[in-house]
Amino acid sequence: MTKNEIDSLISDFKENDLTRVKITKKDFSIELEKGGSVMAPQVVQPAPAVVATPVPQTQTSTPATTSGDSIKSPMVGTFYAAPAPDAQEFVKVGDTVRRGQKVAIVEAMKIMNEIEAEFDCKILEILVKDGDVVDFDKPLFSVEKL
Repeated sequence: MTKNEIDSLISDFKENDLTRVKITKKDFSIELEKGGSVMAPQVVQPAPAVVATPVPQTQTSTPATTSGDSIKSPMVGTFYAAPAPDAQEFVKVGDTVRRGQKVAIVEAMKIMNEIEAEFDCKILEILVKDGDVVDFDKPLFSVEKL
């Protein structure tokens, strides 16, 4: 997509009653979303391999205490339980989720990365709070596989 096509898409998006649009073409993807908070358009491209630098844990983090199955963070970033500050959470304790269902967002380098369940499961416990910094491979949800 050219810059002019992207500018035109953004203009059309602002003028219509659309709240979300996602376009994917080969190696290019763009996703626009608007709601209660102002969000800049995000252009998502395949991320190059990055060596993660450890981020110090904040005092507000809940320690991960999982002994069974869990859904873990695939990267270092900020955990968000909902798609927008005023939106409903993706999942709650007791919810049954299917493989591929969105369960959270981890923001890394200003890109919102949707976290999906890798298997069918039931959410037993949410191990982190909205806005917490999470490390690579940190358990986000304690789950029971179905």
